Amino acid sequence: MDPYKVLGITPQTSDDDVKRAYRELARKYHPDNYVNNPLADLAEARMKEINEAYDMIMNERSGKSSSAGQASYGNSSYQQSGGTGNGIYRQIRSAITSGNLAMAEEMLSRCASRDAEWYFLMGTVYFRKGWYDEAQRCYTQACAMDPSNMEYQSALNNCNMGANYGGYRPMSTVNCCDFCAQLIYCNCLLNCCCGGGGC
Repeated sequence: MDPYKVLGITPQTSDDDVKRAYRELARKYHPDNYVNNPLADLAEARMKEINEAYDMIMNERSGKSSSAGQASYGNSSYQQSGGTGNGIYRQIRSAITSGNLAMAEEMLSRCASRDAEWYFLMGTVYFRKGWYDEAQRCYTQACAMDPSNMEYQSALNNCNMGANYGGYRPMSTVNCCDFCAQLIYCNCLLNCCCGGGGC
């Protein structure tokens, strides 16, 4: 794969123009644009290719190996090896890769340390849930703690772009009893206001 051809640029393109080309393609192929669309799989594959091309170019320009990996939009892959070599982090990465975000979050909550890798993984959990504000906060902390880690920086860049598509905060959960109580309350109000004689 020629990463420059994927992004539609040349090796002489400036870093700013590389980022601009990447952002334009990411907007075009972002998964949010293909919800319930028969082209969703193709768009996801294209988005993965775009992310990989961008990472290859930026890693090459920063003198790093292109195997540093990436944390791209939504469901694409990121470095699998477990950055710190910590066994629990490898298990958490595996849980995230398999889509078991609840297990990953539970394991993270049991970790005693809060190092850069912890914040990166928690950010990835939040990102996969679509909670971009929280993901951005965690990724920013991971980058602050380990500023030379390209995986963390790439994740933050992608998260910042994802947030531009309308990230949301986690909704508070409502249990069944609360919901039923609200329905009864609304029904009572309707009866009173509409002359139902219920009050």
